[in-house]
Amino acid sequence: MKADIKPVYVRMTSEDLDDVAGIERDSFSAPWSRKAFEDALNDRNYIFYVAKYDKKVIGTAGLIVSLDEADVTNVAVDKNYRGMGIATELIRALLDKGISEGIKTFTLEVRESNSPAIALYEKAGFVFIGKRPGFYDKPREDALMYQKKTD
Repeated sequence: MKADIKPVYVRMTSEDLDDVAGIERDSFSAPWSRKAFEDALNDRNYIFYVAKYDKKVIGTAGLIVSLDEADVTNVAVDKNYRGMGIATELIRALLDKGISEGIKTFTLEVRESNSPAIALYEKAGFVFIGKRPGFYDKPREDALMYQKKTD
């Protein structure tokens, strides 16, 4: 793949669900189902963005919103497009949207061994706030907790 591609970053729609579910299956050991994404799409407490290139979804990222706080979830990029800055731009688009919706605090969990994701989140301004022992399954692993405040 070319490193100079220019995806668009837009809100997820029902037309994106098959691609999003496929990327999720390829990216995580305990993926969300297509139905879970469909339910999230129809729930006002969720915000999902996708990266599209040539009309195909190549990345996704979501927020679960609760009042003025949001948890970042399901950040994933198609394996053929990783390392091109797509996750960075997805996070930026998602945080911008959250801030415009009044979000003051963003949180997330990440596998302790996922150094590329940790670097992505730290680059986006998230700071380490703690650890959740045994948070993940398949395999069992601790989660590192990160937070970003907007004010």
